[in-house]
Amino acid sequence: NLDFLLEKRFSWMKKFIQENDKGVEVGAGGGFSKKFIKNKNFKISDLAQFNHLDHKNVDAQKTSYESNSYDFIIAVNMIHHVPYPTKFFEEMHRILKSGGKLIIQEANCSLIFQLVTILMRHEGFDFTKDVWSKDKPLSDENDIWSGNIAVPHLIFDDKEIFEKNLGSKFSVIHQKFYECFIFLNSGGVSSKTFYIPFNKTFLKLFNYIDNAITRLFPNIFAMGRQIVLKKN
Repeated sequence: NLDFLLEKRFSWMKKFIQENDKGVEVGAGGGFSKKFIKNKNFKISDLAQFNHLDHKNVDAQKTSYESNSYDFIIAVNMIHHVPYPTKFFEEMHRILKSGGKLIIQEANCSLIFQLVTILMRHEGFDFTKDVWSKDKPLSDENDIWSGNIAVPHLIFDDKEIFEKNLGSKFSVIHQKFYECFIFLNSGGVSSKTFYIPFNKTFLKLFNYIDNAITRLFPNIFAMGRQIVLKKN
C-alpha cells in the first residue's frame, strides 16, 4: 500500500525533469524519492543526519548551495514544517537556475484531513497564521516535526496574495489536488497507522475513486496537492 502511494507521489514529477537535469530534494526525510527519481545528477538533503542522505544538516531556509545551480528542486510535505516559508522561497529562488522548477507535493487541508489531524493529534492546522512573516515562526524552530497543514492553503489558494508576495519570483505552471483513500489506507509514511492490505488491482480502483472525488470535491476529500513553480 505504501509503495503504491509513494509511486503516485513521485511519478508525476518526472514530466517536469529532463534526463540530465541537476536537482536536489530538500527536507527529504526517509529519502523515498531516490527510488523513483533516477537522474544521475539528483541528490537528497535534510536538516537531519541520516546515513542515506547525500547532504546532511541542510536548512532549506538557508543552504550553502551556489546560486543558480539547480534545474529542479523537490519539496515533499516539508513546507508546512518550515518556520519561515518566505525565507524558504527566497532561498529556492536563489539556488534555482533561470527557468528552474520547484516541484512541490504538499498537504491539502481539506475537511477529511482536518478530521484526521484532530483524531490523531498530529501536526494540526491554524488558518490564522501569517505565512509571509519573517519575524514570527509558523512552527517550533526546535522541533523539525512541528507543522501546520493549513500553510499550503494560506500560501497558494489566494492567487492575488500569492502574486503580491511571490509573483515576481515564480510562476505556477502546474497545480492539482489529489489523494484521499490511498493515503488513509497506506499505513503511514513517517508515522505508522492501521491499514488493510490490498493487491494492486484494488489499489488502482481506490486510486480511480480518489481521482474522481478529489477533482469534484477537493475541499472535502483531497489530502494532497501537486504544485510546480517556475523561476521567473
